[in-house]
Amino acid sequence: MNFRRNFEIVNHTQMKKAIVLGAGGFIGSHLVRFLKNQNKWVKGVDLKYPEFSKTAADEFVIGDLRSPEVVKNVLDLPYDEVYQLAADMGGAGFIFTGDNDADVMHNSAMINLNVLHYGKEIGIKKVFYSSSACIYPEFNQLDPDNPNCKENSAYPAQPDSEYGWEKLFSERLFFAFKRNYGIEAKVARFHNIFGQEGTWEGGREKAPAAICRKVAQAKDGDKIEIWGDGKQTRSFLHVSECLEGISKLMESDDFHGPVNIGSDEMVTINQLAEYVIKISGKKLSLKHIDGPLGVRGRNSDNHLIQEMLNWRPTRPLIEGLRTTFNWINEQVHCS
Repeated sequence: MNFRRNFEIVNHTQMKKAIVLGAGGFIGSHLVRFLKNQNKWVKGVDLKYPEFSKTAADEFVIGDLRSPEVVKNVLDLPYDEVYQLAADMGGAGFIFTGDNDADVMHNSAMINLNVLHYGKEIGIKKVFYSSSACIYPEFNQLDPDNPNCKENSAYPAQPDSEYGWEKLFSERLFFAFKRNYGIEAKVARFHNIFGQEGTWEGGREKAPAAICRKVAQAKDGDKIEIWGDGKQTRSFLHVSECLEGISKLMESDDFHGPVNIGSDEMVTINQLAEYVIKISGKKLSLKHIDGPLGVRGRNSDNHLIQEMLNWRPTRPLIEGLRTTFNWINEQVHCS
């Protein structure tokens, strides 16, 4: 009995230790499971537990990462890997109204400042930061058919939201700590990550989840509301491939980003809705209404990730939409 216990203690100390900040959120909760499947010991931290399933973390701390004291307490040892996904964010209905700008910038910046300061103090070596495609200049995304989202197009900077400006500032913050303090910062710019167990109602949901909810709630002959003319373009990446991209970046010895993690299968919002309607098997039409839109066109440019990491997302959009719609359809009819 004592031999077995000693073996388990030794085995535990040999496991890589990771901490996921924002582990109660959509991508963070999936990331915890992904890291556990890699046989890592994982601590999760967030204001809340995951909403739709039990956390897979070995330890989960409820805490507000805007608080220096909380961050100091959770960064209690030099973790092998730190994943910083915690942020104040949401979909277009949250980001582009202008009503939440101050909170978005203050809350997210405070989290990143705390994480880097106390991470440096405790001796963190490798940290991943989830930036966003929202950092790209608005003037490069006016043509819905030809957006420019190459990583080197970020400057001269002109994001179309304060959320984008904060993300761009934080990218520079992480790389400044890399230069000055030797923290191995890895930065990825996410392009519209979606999937099951993500927010699907309440105002912070993103386009795929919102459309899936509307279609799930609709009856044959109904009209689905779409903001704007629906001709604005985007690409959407299922969370499973997002996790693969994060892993590839973290495993790289000499590449730190920033790099796009997103699909390059560009569709209009009308096409996105038509995909979901087709999956549902219902007879529905579209109704275009006024609403916050963001840029006219955005698509992940995947040349750099292919060149540097020999990887790029390949899963067709409709496959990820099918699993997402089926999950949201269950939530709608079980609630």
